[in-house]
Amino acid sequence: MWDGLGSELSLAHFHYRGHGRSGAPRDPDRIDISAHASDANAVRRALGNPDVMLVGHSLGTQVVLETYRQAPERVKGIVLVCGSFGRVTHTFKGSDMLAGVLPDLIAFVGRHPQIGRALWAHVPPSLALAAARLTGDVDTSRVNLEDVVPYFEHVVHMDFELFLRMLRAGGEHSAEDLLPNVRVPALVVAGSLDSFTPPAVSRAMAEAIPGAELELAEGGSHLLPLEQHDRIDRVVKQFLHARVVS
Repeated sequence: MWDGLGSELSLAHFHYRGHGRSGAPRDPDRIDISAHASDANAVRRALGNPDVMLVGHSLGTQVVLETYRQAPERVKGIVLVCGSFGRVTHTFKGSDMLAGVLPDLIAFVGRHPQIGRALWAHVPPSLALAAARLTGDVDTSRVNLEDVVPYFEHVVHMDFELFLRMLRAGGEHSAEDLLPNVRVPALVVAGSLDSFTPPAVSRAMAEAIPGAELELAEGGSHLLPLEQHDRIDRVVKQFLHARVVS
C-alpha cells in the first residue's frame, strides 16, 4: 500500500516496540495497544501534528482506533484493513483457542528461551508459506514468495516471547466502545476468506462506526493487500479523494 499512497500523500510509518528498527521497549510491560497508540501520536507530534489519515492492517486496526481515541484532533479519516476492533485472539479462526493456548506458550518460552528462539528463527519462509497454503490462510496463486520474505526476515530477529506477549495484549484490548463515537470518515476493508480476523468482525465494525464504508474482497485472505494489490490501492484512493481530501 505504501507505493500507491506515496503518490498521493506524504507518508509516515513507525515500527512497533521491539519490531523492525525499533529497539526493545524500555519498560517490557508497556507493550499493549495503548502504548503503540501513544507512540503513533508521538510520531505525529514530531512531524508537526499535520492533518492525517490513519491506516492500519491486522493489529494495526486496533492501534489506529486507539490513536484516534487518544488524539482525535486533525485526524481526517481512518482505514482499517483486515483487522478487528479488539480481542483478536478470541476470534482467530472463529474460536477462542488462541487465547487459551497463549498463556501456556508464553510460560514455556519463558522457561526455555533457547528452544523458543530456535523454533522461531529457523522456519524457512517457503515452508511457512506452504503451511499457510495447506490451511487455506493464503491465496498462493496471488502471493509471491519474494513478497513475504521481507516479513519473515524481520520476524526472525524479534524477541519471540515479546511477540507472544504483545499478541496476548492485543487479545485483551477492545475499542468496541469507541466505534459509535468515531466522527471521521472510515473505510473498513476485509477479505472474505480471512480466518485471522473473520469478515463478520469487519462487518460488525463497519456497522458500528457511523457512516463507515465496507469493502469486502471475495477470495481475499489476511494478506489481502498483497493478493489484490491493485484493487485495494484503487479502493483506498477512491475513499481518500471522495471522503478525506477536500
